[in-house]
Amino acid sequence: MSLFSFFDRERTIAKPGFSRWMVPPAALCVHLCIGQAYAFSVFNLPMTKLLGITKSAPNDWTLAELGWIFSLGIFFLGVSSAVFGRWVEEGGPRRAMFTAALCWAGGFFISAFGVSIHNLWIIYLGYGVIGGCGLGIGYISPVSTLIKWFPDRPGMATGMAIMGFGGGAFIASPLSVWLMSIFRTSTHVGVAPTFICMGAIYFFFMIVGSIIVRVPAPGWKPAGYTPPAQATKLITTNDVFVYDALKTPQFWLIWWVLCLNVTAGIGVLGQASAMSQEMFPGKVTVVAAAGFVGLMSLFNMGGRFCWASVSDYIGRKNTYFVFMVLGFVLYCTVPYMGATGSVVGFVLCFLVIISMYGGGFSTVPAYLKDMFGTRYVGAIHGLLLTAWSMAGIFGPVLVNYIRQYNVAHGVPKAQAYNVTMYIMAGLLVIGFICNLLVKAVDRRYHMQPDRDSALGTAGLASGKPARA
Repeated sequence: MSLFSFFDRERTIAKPGFSRWMVPPAALCVHLCIGQAYAFSVFNLPMTKLLGITKSAPNDWTLAELGWIFSLGIFFLGVSSAVFGRWVEEGGPRRAMFTAALCWAGGFFISAFGVSIHNLWIIYLGYGVIGGCGLGIGYISPVSTLIKWFPDRPGMATGMAIMGFGGGAFIASPLSVWLMSIFRTSTHVGVAPTFICMGAIYFFFMIVGSIIVRVPAPGWKPAGYTPPAQATKLITTNDVFVYDALKTPQFWLIWWVLCLNVTAGIGVLGQASAMSQEMFPGKVTVVAAAGFVGLMSLFNMGGRFCWASVSDYIGRKNTYFVFMVLGFVLYCTVPYMGATGSVVGFVLCFLVIISMYGGGFSTVPAYLKDMFGTRYVGAIHGLLLTAWSMAGIFGPVLVNYIRQYNVAHGVPKAQAYNVTMYIMAGLLVIGFICNLLVKAVDRRYHMQPDRDSALGTAGLASGKPARA
């Protein structure tokens, strides 16, 4: 038996007596680590002073150049989750988590080298490309496993794990600042050794997660749980092969639902501090704006668990209806709050909006399970995350460039975001229509019910499993 066989799917099948409640902590070990991506901005200002130390030197990088590091990371998150989704599904969560650990930690180590020789392209490669692949593989690695362990509460299960991605910034942000303060000297700002230290820490915890994780034995089900005898209107008992899912209108409708929901949230998430200060000049200080960003992170994290859990009771489609309708009302309300000077109303609007932004991420895996079954839900989820990649471009562009256009044409900064808010509300109307059109998948896309154990057979090897 080789060392690498430890990571085979067969070695991760749980023995009798294994508690399924060990799997969410294993998933959190990964998601809390890769959630650092949301806190990468703490490195931006220090990295503009790598040469000047106390202030930017002529050859130091600009914030605009550094902004591409995060953008590349999110882009490759979507690309890698789509490309490696089937490999993750068939290879099992342990192998995927281990691979994610190598890529994520390796991204930090390569970036540290790029910082030390002041080469931005190496950082793009390290954190952006290789680290981004770690983000994507790590993000989807526990999804289908959690759904299989919690068939009675799939929304809650995926919400627990994906909550970690939203909350990872709470650990990473203070940790990064503290480490840079320790490593800072009169000759460097401490970014490179901080990258090395964080890469080692994250590698350790992600490996712990990969060791803990297990997949249920074939035929396992929770005590007292009775699987539905037949499909309901929007919850199937059949499975759809990963690439056949791409041929269904349901996949693309849900793709747009997620893309539009994320576009509406991610743009304001990235500009929350500046927006709050510009819409309420003199009322919102820099410190207060930072506190607002922290609150948004809390609601982003909490919304991932709460909304996904709610979806177990009201259904995924109804949950997204709530996101679209309530989001529409709140986005239309924000300009009014700005005009009346209501800071409290403004904050409350965006806290709810961001909770639904996070909830959209955690609810969608269960939505896909309802539509396409559990067999390939992880791989299908990986393909769907390309919507996140697109939204990561659409959202910031809409917020930043429309604001810039308005300010350039004489619109006061306090009102420069109003048009953007109405556009975001309009996007949610389109999302509402897409969600409305989601219906059960046509049976011609269903795999044969007895194909769940057919991994490795000629049908699946050819990528063309038998249909029902």
